[in-house]
Amino acid sequence: MHKNTSKKGFTLVEIMIVVVIIGLLAAMAIPAFQRVRQNSRVSAMDNDARQLASAAQQYMLENSVTTVTVSYTTTNGVVGAPLSAYVKQLGQGYTDLNSDAITVDGTFNFNHPQSGVAAGHTYNAEGQREG
Repeated sequence: MHKNTSKKGFTLVEIMIVVVIIGLLAAMAIPAFQRVRQNSRVSAMDNDARQLASAAQQYMLENSVTTVTVSYTTTNGVVGAPLSAYVKQLGQGYTDLNSDAITVDGTFNFNHPQSGVAAGHTYNAEGQREG
């Protein structure tokens, strides 16, 4: 008597091939995701720099001064006086910002640990990134 046996399922080799393919896809996708995340952080920094520079320019124009000091709280992104009337909040986590003063024709620095640039970025008085 001949038994009908079912041969359903995957072999060990087939399963190993699938695992290798998934590993290769992950190896390609993770660096791409990190680049996208880093580019997003830099774009947010650029936008915040433009907002801050615009607020500084408006303050200097209305108060007939050529310099304004930036007051910024890293933990919550709140901008303090005198620019708080022009911009309330920026992104959180920026460093090297409180020590800067923005002048009519000078530059200021922004840095964020996730920007991928150890020294941060330098922006001109209009908020455009230099270099």
